[in-house]
Amino acid sequence: MVGALKGRYNHQLAEKTMSQSLSDILIHIVFSTKERRPMIRPEIEQELYRYISALCHDAKSPVIRIGGVADHLHILLSLARTMSTSDLIVSIKANSSRWLKTKGLFYRTFSWQKGYGVFSVSQSLRQHVVKYIAQQKEHHQKISFKEEFLIMLQKANIEFDERFLWD
Repeated sequence: MVGALKGRYNHQLAEKTMSQSLSDILIHIVFSTKERRPMIRPEIEQELYRYISALCHDAKSPVIRIGGVADHLHILLSLARTMSTSDLIVSIKANSSRWLKTKGLFYRTFSWQKGYGVFSVSQSLRQHVVKYIAQQKEHHQKISFKEEFLIMLQKANIEFDERFLWD
């Protein structure tokens, strides 16, 4: 009988000490420079991506893929279970904008657009989104950011008023 009680106690203790909060949230973030000005120059691009990746890493939201063109970025990341999407994006945009302004006269007026798009990504589509982000330069030889973003919103069934999309 003592053995049976001891076994039950260990099982109950294990249930109490093994509690975890787990998540698997992949998000695809898209945002543009203010007025879609082509301000992400090739000479700063990779350094900017590393800086943003470090910000996300510090927020426990590791970047899976980052890329873009001169007027906008795409970021695929794994969102920390304790982080809100909006808090992370505000941090990315504020800190990277401040950092870019230190990179020379050209960037002194740099800013991101106020808004952003964020899309959930299933694990089954992860590699598709990675490839999509990797091919942004080729993709945007055929389609503008505005066209791309409208298509993304429509495919995701996100309601929007185009009057308020662009700044």
